[in-house]
Amino acid sequence: MKIETPYLLFLGDAPDELAVKTARGVLQWRPERCLAQHRLPGCRVDLGLPEWSAAEAAARGARTLVIGVANAGGVLPDRWHPALQGALTAGLDIASGMHTHLASVPALAQAARRHRRQLHELREVGQPLRTGTGARRSGRRVLTVGTDCSVGKKYTALAIEGELCSRGVAVDFRATGQTGILIAGEGIAIDAVVSDFISGAAEALSPAAAPDHWDVVEGQGSLFHPSFAGVSLGLLHGTQPDAFVVCHVPTRTRMRGVEQPLPSVADCIEATLAAGRLTNPEIRCVGAALDTSRDRDPARALAELAAQIGLPVVDPLVTGVGPLVDRMLALS
Repeated sequence: MKIETPYLLFLGDAPDELAVKTARGVLQWRPERCLAQHRLPGCRVDLGLPEWSAAEAAARGARTLVIGVANAGGVLPDRWHPALQGALTAGLDIASGMHTHLASVPALAQAARRHRRQLHELREVGQPLRTGTGARRSGRRVLTVGTDCSVGKKYTALAIEGELCSRGVAVDFRATGQTGILIAGEGIAIDAVVSDFISGAAEALSPAAAPDHWDVVEGQGSLFHPSFAGVSLGLLHGTQPDAFVVCHVPTRTRMRGVEQPLPSVADCIEATLAAGRLTNPEIRCVGAALDTSRDRDPARALAELAAQIGLPVVDPLVTGVGPLVDRMLALS
């Protein structure tokens, strides 16, 4: 899936900031791709972008209207349909990570065909996939893994990509989730891949490259999460990472949505090394990334974990990820 940029961010009638986390994430990491916002009456959020209609955005160079709203059930309300149809008529493609597919709305499907526009369903895999082979390939890869879901894997991966770019290192961010795909402009939504093909999808996502090129792969789930360990293992085997970073929230005690206790970072390192050696015997942990936003003493949390695991520990928002990248490049 490859999405044309720049974007017009569609906020619909979002009631609060949480509802536009997708649009906010794209704007934070790729502001140069976000030309304007398009809101409907009743919208209570303002991203601070110019307010343009679809026609204005298309005339000024926008290529894709991005549905930047996340709502309960991932539905496309009927009241949005006229605005979305208008975007297609104006000459924009539409990208959506909603569970309700754009093409399931007859008026949108017909408008897309009539105006020869693309409907990007981010929760669909737009290419045939093969099962993983485990064959080694050139290039370098780093994968963000987690002790749980929603512990900063995407954020850490993007911070690492940014740090590598600032050092002049050849790098690509490889997106595996809906928001990540909008940030990267391409990728594979791993949660839409049939289980037998997850490792093959990861191989396709991070293909052979020049020896000094780094792919920074956005992790998903956790090897310890009973709901999502399968996708985490498939990504690990298919990515064949030379390096990995463990992401963790030190104030969390239970895994999200289940009753299992949170594993330690040390346990996560050990399990990732054991499983990852199947496809890359040289896999190494280069450190950990903490979300200390709810910690009363962030500096202490970072220092204590660093002493425990003997590796750099950072908070990407507070300290940056320079120490992690130092260790990655030392592997080359």
